[in-house]
Amino acid sequence: MTSEATIVDLHCHSIASDGTLPPAEVVSRATANGVEILALTDHDTIAGLDEAYHSANDNGIKLIPGIELSATWQGKLLHIVGLDIDPEFPPLKQGIQILKDMREERAIEMGKRLARAGFSDAYENARRLAGDGNVTRTHFARHLIEAGVAKDFTDVFKRFLVPGKPGYYRVDWVTMEDAVAWITGSGGVAVLAHPMRYMLTASWLNRVLIAFKSAGGEGIEVVCGRNSPDDNARSAHFARKHGLLASQGSDFHEPGKWVELGKLAKLPDGMDPLWLRWNQQ
Repeated sequence: MTSEATIVDLHCHSIASDGTLPPAEVVSRATANGVEILALTDHDTIAGLDEAYHSANDNGIKLIPGIELSATWQGKLLHIVGLDIDPEFPPLKQGIQILKDMREERAIEMGKRLARAGFSDAYENARRLAGDGNVTRTHFARHLIEAGVAKDFTDVFKRFLVPGKPGYYRVDWVTMEDAVAWITGSGGVAVLAHPMRYMLTASWLNRVLIAFKSAGGEGIEVVCGRNSPDDNARSAHFARKHGLLASQGSDFHEPGKWVELGKLAKLPDGMDPLWLRWNQQ
């Protein structure tokens, strides 16, 4: 059986969404870092899983099929990680197509808005960077940095891609209830990703977690790549309060600019690690 000492990373991204490495390289990098259980959780797509499976078999690492779904609850953007999903579950596949269409609509509108701000080829370049995958805000950001418009991701998001700025376009994603149902219906575990990143008050986060658990959500990301020690402690508090399983993940996107795969802080005491339910192969 797995243990808390097992090196586990249950949240990362590849070029199938807004990461910069192919799925096989993500798996190989995780293996080199000592990760024993890895979940590839690309945004609103399962396109990288087949390649990741082949690499996992070659590298001797346990791969958990995953996804990170975009959802909206009472006007709040939430990311719901699905772990140990069945990628062939029809409602999940239909939901992914809905989200793909929503992402493309957003990307086109963002391109139009940036064009009005003087960046006429923003959509085309974001699409180029995305390849066959969904176009995300990260692809627009990379283009604007390449073009010399901004110096880094913090700069470009602050000036162009957040509410009130030229390239921002609000989307009401699928409901939290639908996202959780697609995950759990496929046999997976629904986890609220990076709860501290939403900048919610304690009151709001409690409301979210009550609704999330009522919908069938079982876990919360307690340790996440860019969390501070205080963030981890606060996330642990909410896990205990709501009786949620504890997950952890680097949220890795790109070497050198994100927390490295598997390089995570220790899970706070008193947690019920989600991954203890899985046997190590």
